[in-house]
Amino acid sequence: MSYFEPPKVIKTETFAELPEKYRKQDEGKPHSFLEGPSFDRAGNLYFTDIPHGRIFRVSPGGGCDLIAEYDGEPNGLKIHRDGQIYIADHKNGLMRLDPESGAVASVLAGPPKERFKGLNDLVFGSSGDLYFTDQGQTGLHDPSGRVYRLAGDGRLDCLIDTVPSPNGLVLNRSERVLMVAVTRANAVWLVPLTPLGGVSKVGLFVQLPSPGPDGMAIDEDGNLAVAHPGMGVVWLFDRRGVPIYRVESCEGPMVTNLAYGGPTGKSLYMTESRTGSILRAEMPVAGQPLYSHMEEDGLKRPGAS
Repeated sequence: MSYFEPPKVIKTETFAELPEKYRKQDEGKPHSFLEGPSFDRAGNLYFTDIPHGRIFRVSPGGGCDLIAEYDGEPNGLKIHRDGQIYIADHKNGLMRLDPESGAVASVLAGPPKERFKGLNDLVFGSSGDLYFTDQGQTGLHDPSGRVYRLAGDGRLDCLIDTVPSPNGLVLNRSERVLMVAVTRANAVWLVPLTPLGGVSKVGLFVQLPSPGPDGMAIDEDGNLAVAHPGMGVVWLFDRRGVPIYRVESCEGPMVTNLAYGGPTGKSLYMTESRTGSILRAEMPVAGQPLYSHMEEDGLKRPGAS
């Protein structure tokens, strides 16, 4: 039984594909597994390749370049206001990439006297605080996944430690609530943030059919776009959790993560990991500008001149 009208369908197109020269043939690994799309101020789209420890950059015209290759498993990626790139690395923890030199360095391997389980995704708040998920191998059998906040002064706080596989995350428009994709529970949770830096009563925003959600992005109206890998769709939910659009992959079913970009901010870019493709769809509302595009004199959209 459905409580809502069927969501309207939005079609996608292929924006870019991983060039054949970068498709690895390592035994026991896929040729690539793309994740972590994020735009810099010049409109370049960065994304990760988890199994081969690589970071790529696609220009606005679609040209793809290898920026870094290192011994890691980079998943989520976000860009700091200073241009440095932060990576949620499942193997190494929180990493930082200099896009000019390609050098990758460790920021944080774990809390004091322990290592992270396996980082998945991350997002900056407007204050510069960094929120990230520590998923590891957690699930319904072991609901001990964590969500952390790394403050600008270096303080690390564990906000919640009872999540069965925390994945993508975004802040709502007021930045008073953290929205977390909980993959093994097939759900998106709401994590209210208190003025004193803690969390309040965690609740359920939406329940999805199996398999569970992955990366997410939010638009200027507060609508939440949720990647649903395995189903080959992105759902757009309004602020009440009502599904209003279904964005359908024109390639494979493994739509893993999302980023708004383009000159108007209304283009939604998606990593499709089975085919090594970047998809694009035109959305009705522009994405919420990211921390990396916030300047002292206001906001600048990714890709805008």
